[in-house]
Amino acid sequence: MKKEVKRILGVDPGTNFLGYAIIEVKKNKISLLTMGVVTMKKLSSHQLKLKKIFERLQEIIRGYEPHEMAVEAPFYGKNVQSMLKLGRAQGVAIAAAITMDVEITEYSPKKIKQSVTGSGNASKEQVAAMLINILGTKLDSQSLDASDALAAAICHHYQTGNVLGGGKKYGSWANFIKDNPDRLK
Repeated sequence: MKKEVKRILGVDPGTNFLGYAIIEVKKNKISLLTMGVVTMKKLSSHQLKLKKIFERLQEIIRGYEPHEMAVEAPFYGKNVQSMLKLGRAQGVAIAAAITMDVEITEYSPKKIKQSVTGSGNASKEQVAAMLINILGTKLDSQSLDASDALAAAICHHYQTGNVLGGGKKYGSWANFIKDNPDRLK
């Protein structure tokens, strides 16, 4: 049975800035509840940064009670140490959600971009512009870390929900059109 209302937490992990966003989906209508950035740049050690990630995400989960979390997977760049630190940040974010019984799904950056924009090679700015289009609202010049987290949440909705019709699966376009004549233009 499908939930009538679903809340999804999107997370873009980082060790200096962690983006987060919570969306609520009612009958495939996506609403942004909150988004922001956890800043850890001034913290003196990696352990303190990980602790802040864990505690802040648990606060967000307690406050908004998401059912699921979509987290961006770390990707290999030029620096192995950076990737390891990102992996730890992601692991702590996952642990924060798991310990509060939130289901976790991990998506590659390419998958998130492709889900939101249609191109896995879209820039962060293109993703942010498409999010404004999807939500029909401005994002108050939020950072790109927060918009990446929002993109992860929306990607998860698109990947797990049927965006064409309230949860019903269709075997063909003909059946979809027959059941949804009002959606034909």
